Amino acid sequence: MCPGLLLKKMDTNPSLVIGTTFTSFFTFQLLFYFVSYWFSAKVSPGFNSLNFEKKIEWNSRVVSTCHSLVVGILGSYIFLFDEATIADPLWGISSPVQVNIAISTGYLISDLLILILYWKVIGDKYFIIHHCTALCAYYFVLRYGVLAYIGNFRLLAELSSPFVNQRWFFEALKYPKFSRANVINGILMTVVFFVVRIVSIPPLYAYIYSVLGTEAYLRLGVLVQFTWISSCLVLDVMNVMWMIKISKGCIKVISLIRQEKAKKSLQNGKLD
Repeated sequence: MCPGLLLKKMDTNPSLVIGTTFTSFFTFQLLFYFVSYWFSAKVSPGFNSLNFEKKIEWNSRVVSTCHSLVVGILGSYIFLFDEATIADPLWGISSPVQVNIAISTGYLISDLLILILYWKVIGDKYFIIHHCTALCAYYFVLRYGVLAYIGNFRLLAELSSPFVNQRWFFEALKYPKFSRANVINGILMTVVFFVVRIVSIPPLYAYIYSVLGTEAYLRLGVLVQFTWISSCLVLDVMNVMWMIKISKGCIKVISLIRQEKAKKSLQNGKLD
């Protein structure tokens, strides 16, 4: 048992947490192995022409998008309106936030399994680090009912994933890089990623600093304190790395678009 956690009666609902986690896991497995194949073939004729490796990653990203939309939308509601967690970000707990984090936990376990089974196709060490770090942090949220508001706040980062996945879908279907859909999605991806994953960093660490040494913080115990701060550091370093990569790509595309426009202008000038 973690030091200090006995000082508060646990308000978590084990049956709700376990049931939601298992339901989430099996739902996302079903989506990956069956639903995505059927749905993708219906909405995108290009899906059937993809090779086996591309279809595996396609299905993985379809599942990722579904997860992101569910936890992102529910997480936004909790962030804005959940009175219990807003009133006490360190110790407040409620059924909606338990459900949201349990859904994400089920997804992370499901995706980890898929990553391992298809490692040669979609294996990525950074995703393994990301998933394991998040699972470690969410364990304490769901087991002891602590830091639920913070855990949900971190889930808002998932709102950027649909745009990241859509970029990959366009690439897999060989959409022109300068097509209107590709460019608009690229801009939205960069902006949303920056807002939910980078802009959110300073307020989070400002809050951590503000509660250091308080009675509520000390009651968390050393293990929870360490897990909270270290997991945030790991995830945010990765977010910064990904932001730099996305920004470079966005700048490159904008530069190429300008070059194309300049060439067309020059050609039109010669024709005149």
